Amino acid sequence: MHKSSERPDVLVHVAANVRRLRQGASLSQQALAERAGVSRRMLVNIEKGDVNVSLSTLDRLAEALGVLFYALVQPPGSEDSARIDEVAWVGRFPDSHARLLASKPARQEVELWSWAMEPGDTYESVADGTGWHEMLVVIEGTLTLELADREVTIEAGDFHVYPSDQFHRYRNEGAGRLRFIRNVVH
Repeated sequence: MHKSSERPDVLVHVAANVRRLRQGASLSQQALAERAGVSRRMLVNIEKGDVNVSLSTLDRLAEALGVLFYALVQPPGSEDSARIDEVAWVGRFPDSHARLLASKPARQEVELWSWAMEPGDTYESVADGTGWHEMLVVIEGTLTLELADREVTIEAGDFHVYPSDQFHRYRNEGAGRLRFIRNVVH
């Protein structure tokens, strides 16, 4: 993460999650620091939310705590473990930033797709195998995602993560072109 006078939201979540997970594992700060290969001082600062921690340090902490990366960065008490949607990096300029939108563990394969659909077009898919998920990010237009039990409307700039081991259909019901990124994870 980049140093800046503005602290990314995700650092507050990391602080709370690391402290909660460390205490839940009955580890002292010194014990976790040793397991993760970081200094105790660094861990203290991480738990206070006072340091811009690198992604590699977060990976080491996650491994030492026996959790996946997203468990450290997601908002505490989040109902959807895949949805993070937090600023994880801020740059020198006001509009320079990176948002971690979502995270899902991958066991075997990840596919990244770029989609474009004209008004009135539809794509229908049979269910993927158990354990598959899709992450959709709409760039332009509005995507209507039809699932077995509900419909989800995803506007430009928003995203949705769902298990794709069910029937699903994409629809462009708008007047303009729909463009979105589809990430398939297993």
